[in-house]
Amino acid sequence: MHKTLLISINAFCASILWAQAPSPPSPQTKLSVHWDELTAADFKDAIARAQGTCLLPFGILEKHGAHLPLGNDLLNVRYAALNAAQQEYAIVFPEYYFGQIFEAKHQPGTVAYSRGLELQLLQETTDEMARNGCKKVIIVNGHGGNNSLLPYFAQTQLDTPHDYVVYVLGIMRGGPGEPKHKSNPATDMHAGESETSMSMVARPDLVHLDRAAQESGADQARVKLPEGLYTGIWWYARFPNHYAGEGAAATRELGEFEAKTWINGIAQAIRAVKADQESLRLQNEFYERSKHPLETPQ
Repeated sequence: MHKTLLISINAFCASILWAQAPSPPSPQTKLSVHWDELTAADFKDAIARAQGTCLLPFGILEKHGAHLPLGNDLLNVRYAALNAAQQEYAIVFPEYYFGQIFEAKHQPGTVAYSRGLELQLLQETTDEMARNGCKKVIIVNGHGGNNSLLPYFAQTQLDTPHDYVVYVLGIMRGGPGEPKHKSNPATDMHAGESETSMSMVARPDLVHLDRAAQESGADQARVKLPEGLYTGIWWYARFPNHYAGEGAAATRELGEFEAKTWINGIAQAIRAVKADQESLRLQNEFYERSKHPLETPQ
């Protein structure tokens, strides 16, 4: 009788504990798109839901005129990437600002890493992302100074075999139906009307529009070279204030258009990358053929 009573009490206690225990997450459980917000167990589910597709929003730390924050490129690209990942699920890597910005070293707050470190850190980052299941890494660029660096990095993936594919997506804020600009589009390149408008949507609390006219964003055109001839000092020769355009002309209307265009463009890229079954296959075929180039059919 005593033994039976103990068994009944234990069973009753167990039933209470079982009722209080959290139920396992259902397949429809909402998963954060932020890599750093996921638990280890949720990360595994997130990789499956993302079909191995991860975003690496790529910004920088540099001056943005007198009216925008140093991390403006990173803030804007992360805003676009995080919103796109909500539309088409993907995992978004934490803040990454280790890019090319030598042309702004004369301005306060700039952090410019050496060229070797930039490439090594980016390679190890994408390698680690892939080791954790990100077999399709989309680097979403938010900084014009990376326009040469990132395609070069993607090209160098052919040097050594990898079991994942790197994609590079450029800045894509403009398009058909864009509101009319108030400033000259030819010099609207850095902290000008377009970028400032985007920032008014992504981080309006960090935009100081009243300061936009404190410095000139005009092209000073101090070096005269024929088209097609490049020199690294070109940006400083044209825009020594590290400001190109007219930030004071920015409007929230333009910013909302640019934000929507960029977000939709990233979401479309995520869908395309998820559907891409050829890049990795061709990449592996290339690796094999590159071992024995004389056997490649001619």
